[in-house]
Amino acid sequence: MATSPEVELDVRGRIVRVSNPERVYFADRGLTKLDVVQYFVAVGDGILAALFHRPTTLERWPHGWSADAKRATRTDPRGDAFYQKRVPAGAPDYVETSQIAFPSGRTADEVAPTELAVVAWAANLGTITFHPWPVTRDDVERPDQLRIDLDPQPGTGYADAAWVAPHLRELLAEHGLVGHPKTSGGRGLHVFVPIEPRWTFTQARRATIALGRELERRLPDRVTTKWWKEERGERIFVDYNQMARDRTIASAYSVRANARATVSAPLTWDEVPDVQPDDFDVQTMPARFAAVGDLFAPLVAGGTPRHSLESVLELAERQERDEGAGDLPYPPEYPKMPGEPKRVQPSRAKRDG
Repeated sequence: MATSPEVELDVRGRIVRVSNPERVYFADRGLTKLDVVQYFVAVGDGILAALFHRPTTLERWPHGWSADAKRATRTDPRGDAFYQKRVPAGAPDYVETSQIAFPSGRTADEVAPTELAVVAWAANLGTITFHPWPVTRDDVERPDQLRIDLDPQPGTGYADAAWVAPHLRELLAEHGLVGHPKTSGGRGLHVFVPIEPRWTFTQARRATIALGRELERRLPDRVTTKWWKEERGERIFVDYNQMARDRTIASAYSVRANARATVSAPLTWDEVPDVQPDDFDVQTMPARFAAVGDLFAPLVAGGTPRHSLESVLELAERQERDEGAGDLPYPPEYPKMPGEPKRVQPSRAKRDG
């Protein structure tokens, strides 16, 4: 089959070449690679603000998404899609990078977008989802965003996460924090909080655990912080490990790998209970963006206001002092962390015990 000729796009003064522009990326919606690249250009101010100066992992689907496609994993590197943490070979000279370190101690130079042409270039490589770190390249050790992932478990869905969200908003306000919600693009909700870059990843993760535990205390039938899936039940899991170093969340305006080509859409708090994730996709989001602008603008790197974690970290200290609530398990690929409990499933611990 002959390939279609490449297309050149003028992206704010940069020429970005789109190869195989007619390649189908989302067959159910009839969307091509060119459609996806043009989508990112249409929401350019939003996607660039979400990624600006942030080390960013690229989730690449070079042949587009399909129901039988699969992502490569650590254990099985074969796949139709993969996460690229290092800047791709042959990147244009305007693609800037930032060096980050993984828990293993290895380092990588990741793409750190400074202009919209970088986003379009990455989209031409098959990137549909961008995973920025919650830091800037000026200080990769101190997060400037607290990211709270309300993750529906089996038997729950978006409506359950939306029910929990105003309770989280109230809790954040009690500690002087202002959160900004967005759909995950799937069933969940993300709430991002701009914070002063004064705390380590360990402290930011501890703050997220403290908020999750307080939500769990107030809403025990609806919220859980249990790391092991066998203990979560039909509740919303506050995935505190999304604030662990080297864990990232899909950026606002990223496209998600599903049949509808949904996108992660910033919301107002009033919208949270009334929308559905399928309301926002590659075809509908440009018009919404033109109408409402970038609801995540307060989170741009270097923006203001930014908030203190001191009150939430004091909550964590009280929980540990009064309830004996210490650290929780890290992801399995992490080295053993100081103060971390045994990283073993409760059912297995009972068998082995």
